[in-house]
Amino acid sequence: MKILVTGTAGFIGFHLAKRLLEEGHEVVGIDNINDYYDTSLKYGRLLELGIASAEAGSQGRAASTKYEGHAFYRIDLADSAAIDTLFREERFDAVCHLAAQAGVRYSLENPMAYIQSNLTGFANILEGCRNHEVQNLSYASSSSVYGLNKSMPFKVSDSVDHPVSLYAATKKSNELMAHTYSHLYGIRTTGLRFFTVYGPWGRPDMAPMLFADAILHDRPINVFNYGKMERDFTYIDDIVEGIVRVIHHPAEPDEAFDPRHPDPATSPAPYRVYNIGNGSPVKLMDFIVTLEKHLGKKAQMNMMPMQPGDVEATWADTSALERDVGYSPSTSLERGIEEFVRWYLEYTERA
Repeated sequence: MKILVTGTAGFIGFHLAKRLLEEGHEVVGIDNINDYYDTSLKYGRLLELGIASAEAGSQGRAASTKYEGHAFYRIDLADSAAIDTLFREERFDAVCHLAAQAGVRYSLENPMAYIQSNLTGFANILEGCRNHEVQNLSYASSSSVYGLNKSMPFKVSDSVDHPVSLYAATKKSNELMAHTYSHLYGIRTTGLRFFTVYGPWGRPDMAPMLFADAILHDRPINVFNYGKMERDFTYIDDIVEGIVRVIHHPAEPDEAFDPRHPDPATSPAPYRVYNIGNGSPVKLMDFIVTLEKHLGKKAQMNMMPMQPGDVEATWADTSALERDVGYSPSTSLERGIEEFVRWYLEYTERA
């Protein structure tokens, strides 16, 4: 297939593009390479895909020097004309939309960035699919949509009407927008609620890299809610495996849908929402201990109260994804942290 992957300078988009290219698909990547975090990491990911930084920073189509089937455009999602031109010229078989303004805490500081990227940008992707006959769209949602819900594990049949951050609200909005386009235009849409993804080439604003950098440089780490946190940490390879399966199994209408008792994760339209996680929450303090073990160094800790927009725990019920596409995460926290630390030490030494 010829697949558009948005956000290929980002953590998950980079890994997905690499996997699809290695499977022999043609992949067109886009990213605006914003400075939300260090762009050298983003350019480093692109270089792994054969896109040099000079080409990534210019306008137009940049061909990969590593993968014959790969090209990259630097495009902002909010640029409706550029997105429409991209769809018209490239003619995609499928779209996997992973680009977004990320981060829960940053949404408190710069809310308009989330409106432009996550709402306007997603609308442009939906319009691209509608106007250019793309019937297979998968996209990133987030575990943050569960908000105030404390019923564990989180199920896709649960209500997600009480988000506690603007980031979460935009992701819930994406699911509603996708359903509308599935209902009106028959676009097969699948939303994936990601649960705390980690691994090599991860984001520097997430706990693994923040903690590793601080520990190695003898700085204290900030441990929120005094360490009484749990996260469904999910290794990147397991996430990518799930995404690939979804791309190959686009949503179908739910013939058993009961409008008198509607399931928010399905529809008589070709629409689905799934949790994609490890299905096994890890105490934050256990995560820190495992990281210390593989770094060979103890952490200094600042024990701090809960931050606005955060939740105490996440835990994914992935049974629907297992049932429909055979998703089964297989990477233990021990092995995942070992792989992350190995990459991180090599990366920082090169840098």
